[in-house]
Order: sequence, then C-alpha cells, then structure tokens
Amino acid sequence: QGVMEGYNGTIFAYGQTGSGKSFTMQGIADPSSQKGIIPRAFEHIFESVQCAENAKFLMRASYLEIYNEDIRDLLGADTKQKLE
Repeated sequence: QGVMEGYNGTIFAYGQTGSGKSFTMQGIADPSSQKGIIPRAFEHIFESVQCAENAKFLMRASYLEIYNEDIRDLLGADTKQKLE
C-alpha cells in the first residue's frame, strides 16, 4: 500500500540455488492460484491505479539477479550480459 502512496517498494528473494525463489516470485499463470508475488503485486498496483481519480502514476520495475557477485538484468534484451 505504501507504493501507492509514493514510496519505493522492493521485493527481495534470498536463498540457496534450487530453493524456489524464482517460482515464488514468478509462479505460473494457470492455475491462477499458482501465480507468484510479482504478478499478484502488479495486479494490485494496476487495480489501484484504475480506481484512482485525479492522480498520475509513474511505475518503474527492475528484475535483477545477483549470483556469484555478478549482476544481471533479467528484463533486459540480453539476460546473460553482466552489469557493472
């Protein structure tokens, strides 16, 4: 709810390889009960934006992976490219 009031929001998943972080964050679309945190959060945000009157919103999202001290942008054109 703080995001809708103008505060930055972060969802941080941490754990061992293979522990289910990606599934928890992304989930699967069908059945809808298996959707992850990201699609559920986006649904909530966009529903709130549709209901808001006399307000403007700017939404930015990034999806980063940090593995072995390498950072990759998972929304970028080349998800294999390391960021500095």
